[in-house]
Amino acid sequence: MTRHFRVIAVQPKWHPHDFTSDGAFRAWMRAQLDMARPHIRRDRPTLVVLTELNAMPLILRGAPWAARLRTLSQAGTLLFLARLPGTLPLLLRERVSPARALQLDGTWANTALYLHTCRALAREYGVYLCCGSAPMPRLALRGGRLTREPGTLTNQTVILDPQGDLIGVTDKIHLTPDEQQGGLDLTPGRLEDLRVFPTPVGDLGVAISLDAFRADVIGRLEAQGCTVLLQPDANGSAWTAQEGLPPDPAHLRDQPVAWLESSHQVTTTSAQIRYAVNPMVVGNILDLTFDGQSAITGRPEDAPAPRHYVLTDPCPGFIALTPWVEEGDPDTLRRTGEHLAAHSGHPRENAYRTDVLHADLTLPASRLPQPPRTPHENAVQALLSGKATPPAAPRRWPVVIAALLLTVLAVRRRKR
Repeated sequence: MTRHFRVIAVQPKWHPHDFTSDGAFRAWMRAQLDMARPHIRRDRPTLVVLTELNAMPLILRGAPWAARLRTLSQAGTLLFLARLPGTLPLLLRERVSPARALQLDGTWANTALYLHTCRALAREYGVYLCCGSAPMPRLALRGGRLTREPGTLTNQTVILDPQGDLIGVTDKIHLTPDEQQGGLDLTPGRLEDLRVFPTPVGDLGVAISLDAFRADVIGRLEAQGCTVLLQPDANGSAWTAQEGLPPDPAHLRDQPVAWLESSHQVTTTSAQIRYAVNPMVVGNILDLTFDGQSAITGRPEDAPAPRHYVLTDPCPGFIALTPWVEEGDPDTLRRTGEHLAAHSGHPRENAYRTDVLHADLTLPASRLPQPPRTPHENAVQALLSGKATPPAAPRRWPVVIAALLLTVLAVRRRKR
């Protein structure tokens, strides 16, 4: 049976205070579904796609003072010290960086908050929900109890059905420099773990941000029968700035020019992937700048009318596209991007555009089998359904005291 469905891409604007408490985070996530609400159809399935790293700032949870600091690096350092009873044992025991230890320290509570919030929203709004992505551990069930793989923290996308049950999880494979050691210090996913999930809203393959630019990721999704590519995005730079990304960081291009090589290029050249949904978050988080133009793309015959990202020429293939904050000549656009950026001091600082895109799409019936769940997915579903709960927080002070004593003893031995 032919599949008729609607896709919705939400372009929200985030603020540090959205992540300082459970209630603020739930309100931030609900606001995105409220943006989508007028476009949700009741006569056909609807897929709502949210943005990359939309739970990453939960490191600020419980620390509203940190949201008022000037830089994320400064916030991370002070949070690590403020949470030393949890972060230091992780750093020593799992041999991870301070950045990863800080995230792992809150990972059980933050993961549960994120997943339960998304499940409640999928059920309430009756939609298939691509939850964006979040730094999460790799989980497993051991004797009915949740455990996590020591030291591992990947950028994960979770997809839920309208009952709030898990469809699948995908890790980001290719990390940007800001996600690698020296930045968020996330764990890269494994290419061989990428899978396609057949649903009434398409045969879904996820390529988180940079992954959508990479031929190995797209090729693997094509080979498995992907028809709808999901590209959750958080572009950590002014949209009209130039950038160079791996594997050739010396090759500088305007960001919108580079973005044409992701979802748009995939759907206008692939014989397999028919549509792509690329939502992008906007807004400044401390000293970090996030901007972009969300898009729903297809083949040229699906969208023959020329449209364009700023700083690029009009072309077919954009089924829906968020306009940028203004049109103009390149020099003006670049200046505007600088004015919007974090700590610019300009009256237009942080004055980004939010938007919601939607499109009604059609695909033939799927012939793909549902891939078996991984141990991690079984654990995520158990957490979602309440059949398993995160382990209780360990007693921290004795562990920290012991670690400090060991450190002092080690220093004394070296002096001898």
